[in-house]
Amino acid sequence: MADAFSGYHPAVQFVYFVLVIGFSMFQMHPVCLLISLVCALTYAIRLSGRRAVRFSLCGLLPLMLVTAALNPVFNHEGATILAYFPNGNPLTREAILYGIAAACMMVTVILWFSCYNKVMTSDKFLYLFGRVIPALSLIFSMTLRFVPRFTAQLRTVTAAQRGMGRGGSGSVVRRAKNGIAVLSAMITWALENAVVTADSMKSRGYGLRGRTAFSLYRFSRRDAGLLLFFVLCAVLTAGSAALGGLSWRYYPMTGGVWKAPISLTAFASYFALCLSPSALDWREERKWNALKSGM
Repeated sequence: MADAFSGYHPAVQFVYFVLVIGFSMFQMHPVCLLISLVCALTYAIRLSGRRAVRFSLCGLLPLMLVTAALNPVFNHEGATILAYFPNGNPLTREAILYGIAAACMMVTVILWFSCYNKVMTSDKFLYLFGRVIPALSLIFSMTLRFVPRFTAQLRTVTAAQRGMGRGGSGSVVRRAKNGIAVLSAMITWALENAVVTADSMKSRGYGLRGRTAFSLYRFSRRDAGLLLFFVLCAVLTAGSAALGGLSWRYYPMTGGVWKAPISLTAFASYFALCLSPSALDWREERKWNALKSGM
């Protein structure tokens, strides 16, 4: 599903994802974690629809629960003891809360990266970094494309094996042989695809000095305005954090310092930053609905 933010310049998109992923990884304030998680999930659903919902419920929710549960099992710091494990180690409220926060952070980062893969395609990444770091940008672009292409090819090979009567049924030895055949075909495909891609890019003169490249991307006033807005939101959020507006700790006791104007500024600017792509979609939808109603 194409969205309004995907139509902006790749530099604007890249800066946005660097900011939101960076803040999500290093800002552990519970309000910021909740803002980032909700906005990332909202944008992922707008991009992928039911697939994002299924991925969140079947993949991310169990991962979040397991991560949140493991922290108090291995981490026993904290002043508020709730109970004791059979081995004598304490179960603390602070360890439980930190486990929930760490799980939210991990799931949020995964969601933002899934949105990044939808918006920042390989051609956009090559456009941004192809001249600066041609070899590294090509490798990184191929790496990002490898997982979805490998999954699609795996489905094709598995379907072909089943058509030949080599499905997942039968004895353990037979299933193992069928699995080895599929794995061998996938490894051969991956190596051959890498060689073909490298030869193709080399024959086109990729990475040579003076090589020109056609591009449809143009940096416009609209891109400059949105980029300025992202930078302003990031500066306000980081500045508020530096002034103590996002001060929060989990050990030895969970709590933080509330500074009304500074904290509110941080929350508002961070919320505006995280919600921007979805807000752009909603604005475009309203415009389209208004045009349709006027026809």
